[in-house]
Amino acid sequence: MSSAVLVLSGPSGAGKSTIINAAADSIGDFYFSVSTTTRTPREGEVEGKDYHFVTKEQFEEGIVNGDFLEYATVHGNYYGTSLLPVKEALEKGKLVIFDIDIQGHRLVRDALGSKVVSAFITPPTLTELEVRLKARESDSDEVISKRVSNAKIEIEALNEYDFLIVNNSIEEAKNAFISIANAARHRMSQEENKEFIKQWVSQ
Repeated sequence: MSSAVLVLSGPSGAGKSTIINAAADSIGDFYFSVSTTTRTPREGEVEGKDYHFVTKEQFEEGIVNGDFLEYATVHGNYYGTSLLPVKEALEKGKLVIFDIDIQGHRLVRDALGSKVVSAFITPPTLTELEVRLKARESDSDEVISKRVSNAKIEIEALNEYDFLIVNNSIEEAKNAFISIANAARHRMSQEENKEFIKQWVSQ
């Protein structure tokens, strides 16, 4: 199967990670984009799974070379999304999956163009989202209120996405995600279309 970029966005508590994990065995070889950082790995963290760990010099060289989609400094350490592992994965024919917010989706669109397919994942209603956030019992009421407020803003960007996945049940959402992932692999970029036309008319 051909390579592709699939961007997933949606409010915290929408079930994005759960859906990806449930579909992992059905979408072929994929690379899940993880951040690059200059901080020291914590106990149990795995290179390439939790983060890509690099030196400050390597990170700053990447900044100069324009390798980062975005980056920031947090507590004296760099964090960012490097395009190098993304491009390497695409060259190997992998599906590259981003789990990022709406601003990140716009950055990926600008950087990778027609290769990008995107899906917005959400519970069926705002009320249901709040119920799920409370059920996790991992956030304070203040944090939950902030996440709900952010969700109201995020949903307004729905028209910027190619697909909508309503996570009413994990099984249904998983199947929808698999269909979208397979469709992404068959979508041709403008460059690929031009190359196909060139080969087609010459034979």
